[in-house]
Amino acid sequence: MSAAAIRNVAIVGAGAIGGWLGTRLGLAGCQVSALARGETLAALRSHGLRLQQGGELLHCAVNASDRAADLGVADLVIVAVKAPALPGIAPAIGPLIGRHTVVLTAMNGVPWWFFEGFGGALKGTPLPVVDPGGAMAAAVPARHLLGGVVHASCSLDAPGLVRHHFGNGLIVGEPSGAPSERAQAVVALLASAGVNATLSAQIQKDIWYKLWGNMTVNPVSALTGATTDRILGDPQVRGFISAVMLEAKAIGERIGIPIDQQPEDRHAVTLKLGAFKTSMLQDVEARRPVELDALVAVVAELGRLTGVPTPFTDALLGLARLQAQTLGLYPQAVQQG
Repeated sequence: MSAAAIRNVAIVGAGAIGGWLGTRLGLAGCQVSALARGETLAALRSHGLRLQQGGELLHCAVNASDRAADLGVADLVIVAVKAPALPGIAPAIGPLIGRHTVVLTAMNGVPWWFFEGFGGALKGTPLPVVDPGGAMAAAVPARHLLGGVVHASCSLDAPGLVRHHFGNGLIVGEPSGAPSERAQAVVALLASAGVNATLSAQIQKDIWYKLWGNMTVNPVSALTGATTDRILGDPQVRGFISAVMLEAKAIGERIGIPIDQQPEDRHAVTLKLGAFKTSMLQDVEARRPVELDALVAVVAELGRLTGVPTPFTDALLGLARLQAQTLGLYPQAVQQG
């Protein structure tokens, strides 16, 4: 597969990140379709995808439907939904996937396929905390998968209208770590669309490193309503966050993805970004379901799988989950961790 062979791109989750990538790829000459519903579907049918970037409003025509069968098989499917939406995606995505389709996940947190082609004794271990009943694993055969780690900040001004804030990175890699032709083709395609795409030799390590910061600051911001500068400026809160991160660091070492930094190193990076609202805080304020399972509950589950105690992670999960349940943003029946 070459970059030139990827012409039909389907976006599953035309929100902030999906809309950003879809617009960039459409302007690079790809035929872009989107699986959407509700207000997003109406907006895409009326206006297409729109991206506000660098003082310029960019536009991309898009074929949008709430039925994947209307869109047909794609060369590349980009799954950019938030984790709570996955159970609804699983039964719908099938018609987009043909024999040679590549499915790139561009999501926060630990994906359902994390141990595909990786993990030593845990190789192939399913993660029901992020894929209840194995629905996504059944819907998307592992041979189609590529992992993606997004390093860009985008938000929605309105359905189908994305605002790009900062960052332009997307790391791509095979679950096995192989430098495959298709992975290189996707990287080349994204680069031609103006995205700073790079190929990873171990995508799980890139996923884990991003999670290392997100799994703490996100739920703490949702609990407190504070921006990141205030969170890390409080010595007690900063110490608690560091304790959670040290638990995740120990888990990473057990599964073969060590982090050669200390929490304070990561805090320094986060503080350079200034005062900003995390995605989870934005979700709470907008009363949208929160991504606790993929960011926090899965770490507690990995602690059990590896024999690493996670008392601080468990405390963070319990508090954040209780708040989300009280607000109706997390299922009452789910009690993982």
